[in-house]
Amino acid sequence: MKTGEKKEGIRAIVVGAAGKMGGRIIHVIKETPSIELYRAIERADHPSIGKDVGEAIGLGRIGVILEGELKQAGADVIINFTNPQSSLESLQFAKENGLAIVIGTTGLSPEQLNRVKELSKSVPCVLSPNMSVGVNVMFRIVQEIAQVLGSGYDVEIVEAHHRLKKDSPSGTAVRLGELIAKAMGRDFDRVGVYGRKGMVGERTKEEIGMQVIRAGDIVGEHTVLFGGMGERLEVTHRAHSRDNFARGAVRAALWVVNQPTGLYDMQDVLGLKIANNQAPIIK
Repeated sequence: MKTGEKKEGIRAIVVGAAGKMGGRIIHVIKETPSIELYRAIERADHPSIGKDVGEAIGLGRIGVILEGELKQAGADVIINFTNPQSSLESLQFAKENGLAIVIGTTGLSPEQLNRVKELSKSVPCVLSPNMSVGVNVMFRIVQEIAQVLGSGYDVEIVEAHHRLKKDSPSGTAVRLGELIAKAMGRDFDRVGVYGRKGMVGERTKEEIGMQVIRAGDIVGEHTVLFGGMGERLEVTHRAHSRDNFARGAVRAALWVVNQPTGLYDMQDVLGLKIANNQAPIIK
């Protein structure tokens, strides 16, 4: 397909198809006329391998069998929300087979992020710690607030997720910290403070606090608190279900298949980066 030529009838491969996010992504795909589920992939030892994926996720028979490995191309885009290693394997497969890819996985190490950057030179790739439209609007808003309020306000970020989430803090919380630090002219790697315990002394003027909650089935909550003398301003996003992430992922899939090779994020997908002159998600 030539660059700039719009592709119709997108065929998607969902990796982690029987998981919580994968299942919701498939539900959204089935509701979206311009995209279809082409293949559904899970880990090889999943108990539903060989069954209709629709039955595994409570959708009823849809005619797509759940498979235990990526094989045979023929699709246009891969959507992967599983784990860092699986996401890199999907990205390598996308490169070898001329596919685009959407990755919503968090917790990638610096080495894994470097690998993503290298492979995306040959693959149209959307990588974002959060596919929610609301969260990506939040990304933009908190930068503007930080620039206006400046160093006279302390910044704390509080995030809450379900008890099964493995990485901490969330990729979304880290991204919020990075964007706010950049807007204030700070280095987040130097000023980020992850929790506090004991006689830690007074809060420093430049630090950005990161506090984490893990409990029950919380889908995802993020609050940025700007605290000044005599007032505080809070910006909060609460996800009520995984469907907002799934809709964002499908939106990203429809967008990325028409892009040249390179690394993108949801700010690109939503057209917010150009308007706000933001830095890319991968430094």
